[in-house]
Amino acid sequence: MGSAVERTDDMVREYLTFRGFTSTLKLLDAEIKADKEKGFRVDKIIDQLHQFIQAYDLSALKEYWGYLDRRLFCRLEDVYRPTVNKLRTSLFRYYLVHTVQSNRIEKTQEFFHKQGLELQGHAEWRDWFILPFIQSPEQNPVFSPYFTRQWADTFLVSLHNFLSVLFQCMHILFRTISLQEENEQLRQMVKCKGESTDTEPQPEGAADTPDVPSSQVQAVAEGAGLVEQPFIKLSQEEYGEHHSSIMHCRVDCSGRRVASLDVDGVIKVWSFNPMMQTKATIMSKSPLLSLEWATKPDRLLLLGSGVGTVRLYDTEAKKNLYELAVEEGYPRILSLACSPSGTSFVCSAAAHAARSGSLLEGANRPVAPVLGKLLLWDTKTVKQQLQFSLEPGPVAINCTAFNHNGNLLVTGAADGVIRLFDMQHYESAMSWKAHDGEVYSVEFSYDENTVFSIGEDGKFIQWNIHRSGVKQSEYSLPQDATGPFVLSGYSGYRQVQVPRGRLFAFDSEGQHVLTCSSTGGLIYRLNEGESGLESILSLGGHKAPVVTVDWCSAVDCGTCLTASMDGKIKLSTLLAQKS
Repeated sequence: MGSAVERTDDMVREYLTFRGFTSTLKLLDAEIKADKEKGFRVDKIIDQLHQFIQAYDLSALKEYWGYLDRRLFCRLEDVYRPTVNKLRTSLFRYYLVHTVQSNRIEKTQEFFHKQGLELQGHAEWRDWFILPFIQSPEQNPVFSPYFTRQWADTFLVSLHNFLSVLFQCMHILFRTISLQEENEQLRQMVKCKGESTDTEPQPEGAADTPDVPSSQVQAVAEGAGLVEQPFIKLSQEEYGEHHSSIMHCRVDCSGRRVASLDVDGVIKVWSFNPMMQTKATIMSKSPLLSLEWATKPDRLLLLGSGVGTVRLYDTEAKKNLYELAVEEGYPRILSLACSPSGTSFVCSAAAHAARSGSLLEGANRPVAPVLGKLLLWDTKTVKQQLQFSLEPGPVAINCTAFNHNGNLLVTGAADGVIRLFDMQHYESAMSWKAHDGEVYSVEFSYDENTVFSIGEDGKFIQWNIHRSGVKQSEYSLPQDATGPFVLSGYSGYRQVQVPRGRLFAFDSEGQHVLTCSSTGGLIYRLNEGESGLESILSLGGHKAPVVTVDWCSAVDCGTCLTASMDGKIKLSTLLAQKS
């Protein structure tokens, strides 16, 4: 309904401009700006509530909710009144949690001073009157659930869904009323004509109020955009502690911490629940090229350098546990992957090359792929277990990924070959030429019967691992999703970066994929056959090209990370719409 109102406003503006009614146009814009219903745009209404909360304007918050109640909610049937009351209670609790988290205790006290008489008779508020006098309410068992991101996200999406359904029903209701009025006019015309001739029979069913045909209701619903989208973007926050282009950005397996690495070799470890906070900053004298979270325990971080060393860093103790030297002839640690069992990790070591994380314009591409080794290390003994055989010869491995139980390892290399290793026998199970040029990113599918890859040739391909080299699907992606990534600036400034981090990530059910783009992450639905990729949601928010992504799913709320060349990382919280 909001989009229809918006289109109507634009048409009126266009008409007033065409007629030259500038004064009327100014008045219209002023009225629209002051419109409390926000053109029936749910996102605008929630933004307005957010603004009042952020400004600690309790009076405006109450007045605005009261207006929505008088204008919209009071028209609902009585069965929906408890829902409205619960949303109002949650809104005020959301306000109180914000005052406590921002250390504005005077605003917390002001709330109970103004609302005390109204709330003291309600059982759901009985325990809340002690809130201003508790030192750490987020640790109190009564209040702790309300200080979690999950509760805040659940409340916001509940409010969003309630308003969306309300406005959609209003749209159909208005259409129904319009049809009923038209039928009433026709009935009156027929009646008058019948009275004047006394010969023509009254149309069958004219005495009854007709129902709206289901096909018309369906058409109205489709026109109002009622087709359910798989995801709702609840919020988007920015992490801005980096000052150069991001290379890697990964969420740990518990979904509680993020590690991000920029081209200057600075690593930030940070959390985002309940609020965004830097936990550790790791500075390195030598360049860092790769990172990976350990699986057991998940507080440990593996860091690969450009001088042939791998460090294991404890993010809670904020110290290096050990540092191991790989091989002198292969100093660049391009990729790290920790086995799901936590007992071992693979390490890709490569020789020096003309390009290292960035590509200079005019540089000649190497005639032969860069040499490299793939090594397996024991996490407990910190010793090398074995070196994998790379046929037809030693080559740099750019990307690595385990399956869910660690029995399979898939790798993508500089020679364009994907290799699948049997980790029970530590041998190559199969390999095939996948891309013209290097393989940049590779991942197992949700069912682990296929693997997906993105290469230097710009192709996004799904491969059947039961039939070596058999292409199951090939999807088209724009160049800004596959790299190399270009950032242009003033006076002819131009920075080009070759992909190093993860270029795509799947949702918890493997039906949707998050990719890079020049303005933010893009989510596609994976379709079988010729239909290919279907664009579902643009996360946006970036002013520079996104170079790496990650997707962490927990229950219904998922977190998408998109990191760009200007050092900004956007954290988008999504709600999956269950069909």
